[in-house]
Amino acid sequence: MTADWLIRRATVIDGSGGPAYTANVTVTDGVITGIHRGTAAAGSARRVIEAENSVLAPGFIDMHAHSDIQILASPEHMAKVSQGVTLEVLGQDGLSFAPADEASRAALRRQIAGWNGTPDSFDDRWATVADYLDRLDRGIACNAAYLVPQGTLRLMVVGPDDQRATPEQVRRMQALLAAGLEQGAIGMSSGLTYPPGMFADDAELTQLLRVVADHGGYYSPHHRSYGAGALEAYAEMIDVCRAAGCALHLTHATMNFAPNAGRAGELLRLIDDALDAGDDITLDSYPYLPGSTTLSAILPSWATTGGPDELLHRLQDPTLRERIGYQIEQVGTDGCHGCVTDWQTIQISGVGNPDLSDAVGRTIDEIAASTGQPALDVFFDLLLRDRLATTILQHVGHEDNVQAIMRHRTHCGGSDAILVGERPHPRAWGTFPRYLAHYVRELGVLDLVDCVHHLTGRPAARLRLQRRGLVREGYAADLVLFDPDGVRDTATFDDPRQQAAGIDWVLVNGTAVIEAGHRTDDLPGRAMRRTDEGTRAL
Repeated sequence: MTADWLIRRATVIDGSGGPAYTANVTVTDGVITGIHRGTAAAGSARRVIEAENSVLAPGFIDMHAHSDIQILASPEHMAKVSQGVTLEVLGQDGLSFAPADEASRAALRRQIAGWNGTPDSFDDRWATVADYLDRLDRGIACNAAYLVPQGTLRLMVVGPDDQRATPEQVRRMQALLAAGLEQGAIGMSSGLTYPPGMFADDAELTQLLRVVADHGGYYSPHHRSYGAGALEAYAEMIDVCRAAGCALHLTHATMNFAPNAGRAGELLRLIDDALDAGDDITLDSYPYLPGSTTLSAILPSWATTGGPDELLHRLQDPTLRERIGYQIEQVGTDGCHGCVTDWQTIQISGVGNPDLSDAVGRTIDEIAASTGQPALDVFFDLLLRDRLATTILQHVGHEDNVQAIMRHRTHCGGSDAILVGERPHPRAWGTFPRYLAHYVRELGVLDLVDCVHHLTGRPAARLRLQRRGLVREGYAADLVLFDPDGVRDTATFDDPRQQAAGIDWVLVNGTAVIEAGHRTDDLPGRAMRRTDEGTRAL
């Protein structure tokens, strides 16, 4: 039989953590049909890729993506496929668009405009997880899996206020969650520094997580602090998952802000102790020091209760502004992870209002110095004039922590990438090549085989992917071919939308989306749905 593809003389790193080997690999009808080691003949093929001196690996899995709208609104999706991503996990940080009703959809579009943009002509009127996954199946660049967002459930059932959920409201959230999982979601996410999900207490979370566990899913929390109290926040997530019997994936696992310098070892010991006790835990991280979020995220939670309109009203009240400012600059807010805000670390990366474009690329401190305003007034003015759509880089990371966490035995790669804004974080275009170039080839923090395992086989196991995530016969042909000596991230903080070097071919379900370094017109990606047999395309 003539194969669709023959990838000849590739150095295969199969994603399992096993040693590399040379092989001729064939692909037919979207499936790897032959792996012929050494120089063994592989038969004929319609297309041949000469891959000598290149590495053939499973496509990379982005365990934390904010592409929920952009994967549909900008279907070329170059930011991800150009760096070798063939599957990304959406629905992160407890806020996304399925399930949704009319009221929650309108509030979400405003609250997380900084994550997803506000494409005017885009139709996002799906009501259920099934509707959203069906929309993905109409054609996307790479595969996508979805987490039910706990904050969205709370918005739909309890509303935007800081109040305890009643038993009946918890049952309604459980029912919505169960429906989403039965329709194919792989677990649940939370954003416990973002309203309204942050208003849930541990008892409420535990009751939801029992539903996740019953369906074989996992919990992916943005927990209550990555700054002051970070270790306690990580321990809280371990405890609630243990109480619910639920698998835990610690997403964008970082130890940030000044109080956590040099403390990654304490986090890893906490995780290792839980693993040794039998808990099911994995984690992901991005290979950069700054984080990225919305400017409004650093507000105290009490200021955000009631939703965007009430928040904007409070920001215009002089008495409330004074109270908010005192907490931000003198005490530290829960939105800023318990830490006092240092305006030198808050850099504007995107705005919704084009009249504010001069702010992009500058820190709040720099804007204040140039305008003669107090930094706090700059902060309030940006939030009001941009209607909460402003995104930021937050320069609060520590290199030794980043390196220690990526060495961990459960580590996976996750970009946490926001794709919109004038200057998005370069991790949107550079996460996976940066692992391969900077942390493998230049620094030797990971070796190449181990790194590929972190980015492919290990996350595939967490997602329970069915016959996907490894270079094996009979597995889906989600593949990346790269030059191990030339692969590198070219995206920078000043010029972030730059295609990686050295990633020449990317196949999704056996169809090339990157061909000889160039994007094709194909949209072969599919929704990956959780089933009793594993996570797969239908």
